[in-house]
Amino acid sequence: MMRYLADWLPQLAYAAAQSLRLMLVAFAIALVFGAVLVLMRRSGIRLVSGIAGVYITAIRGTPVLAQLFFIYFGLAEMGIVLTSWQAAIIGLGGNSAAYVAEIYRAGFESISHGQIEAARSVGLRRFQITRLVVLPQMVTVVLPPLANQAVVLIKETSVASLIAAPELMHSAKDLASEFYMPLEIYLLAGLMYLLLAFPMSVIARWLEARLRIER
Repeated sequence: MMRYLADWLPQLAYAAAQSLRLMLVAFAIALVFGAVLVLMRRSGIRLVSGIAGVYITAIRGTPVLAQLFFIYFGLAEMGIVLTSWQAAIIGLGGNSAAYVAEIYRAGFESISHGQIEAARSVGLRRFQITRLVVLPQMVTVVLPPLANQAVVLIKETSVASLIAAPELMHSAKDLASEFYMPLEIYLLAGLMYLLLAFPMSVIARWLEARLRIER
């Protein structure tokens, strides 16, 4: 195995960087789209709230692989052709957004109604209440689970290999078929996923402990 590391490591390291890039772009989409979903769900318009609720339920209730296949293969049959990279970003970002929306919702619901009523009683407007009362407290609630969601997402990028997206697991499969050493190559790929996920896990635990003390 050691004599092949010089051949494997550069390709796997580049692929790991691509996995990290895929996670960061998908997570950025999830943060923004998740905010849109939770605002839709909390709106007073029943149709808008219902659409968001159906989306979140459907996404959380179906496998991410099925969603990726639908985006990459299903949309192509309807004339919407995406590259595997584009499909992976949309699929993983859209999937993670449903979970992020629930994290945001929990953050909103952690704010007592009495605080909002007190803010209204002193003349604060809705935007001021959100900026000065809701968001500062909400951040302390949502940061740890958001960090955990990032850890989940970096591992879920491996699923994108099944639509040939250029990421770590896809490169590992190519190397395994070339060198006929799947055990060693997949073990090395697993260690690289661990190296990517471990710092995020540490940050998530640190945030959770730090914010628990502050609360």
